[in-house]
Amino acid sequence: MVSIKSKSDIEKMLEAGKIAGHALNVVEQKLKPGMTTKDIDKIVHHEITAHGGIPNFLGLYGFPASACVSVNEEVIHGIPGTRRLNEGDIVSVDLGARYKGWNSDTCYTFAVGEVKPEVKKLLEDTNASLYAAIEAAQVGARLGDISHTVEAYCRERGYGIVQDYCGHGIGREVHEEPEVPNHGRAGHGMRLVEGMTICIEPMINMKGDGVHTLSNGWTVVTDNGCWSAHFEHMILISENGPVILTKR
Repeated sequence: MVSIKSKSDIEKMLEAGKIAGHALNVVEQKLKPGMTTKDIDKIVHHEITAHGGIPNFLGLYGFPASACVSVNEEVIHGIPGTRRLNEGDIVSVDLGARYKGWNSDTCYTFAVGEVKPEVKKLLEDTNASLYAAIEAAQVGARLGDISHTVEAYCRERGYGIVQDYCGHGIGREVHEEPEVPNHGRAGHGMRLVEGMTICIEPMINMKGDGVHTLSNGWTVVTDNGCWSAHFEHMILISENGPVILTKR
């Protein structure tokens, strides 16, 4: 069942979103070659808790860290550890905060130093597909309009689209109905109504759609070893247009 949020609910979710966005800002400021993925997780945990939030990924379904930190061919759910970042890598930092019982969820894929032009374009295009999809999230539109926007934008540019994972509703729980796929048919699916809060999160591969989960039971990687980008915002469906609640 899709929950509709009140003004008071949205105010708390906006605060949760600000905390999450701030944590990503600090990661960006401190990111450098030689850091480990665990170093990033420590930054995230400190910044969320220091600003009155609770890292809502920690313990979620048994996840052992405050952020999913996924490098290069890792698509999502990377477990922070001893892996060191090198010049030219990319790293996706997916995190969320709980504030007064309400959740946020956001992700950004950062370049570590200078990256190859085709990698830079992957990041730019994936992020652009997110904002195009947000623009499609208007009152009265269909869920499929969001999904189709991501698919059309990325297919036109030759990318693969991860279809095994998707965006979602959010509120009291991190993951609520509805699912928000990154592929679909325009004009189909649930109608968007004022007060819905959803996370849109394109997961886009350089080539090919296929992914699989590593033996740790968490980390999802591309089948062909190509690199993958992941961007996410939590938004409110509003009569005045979509509102980003995790704006950085």
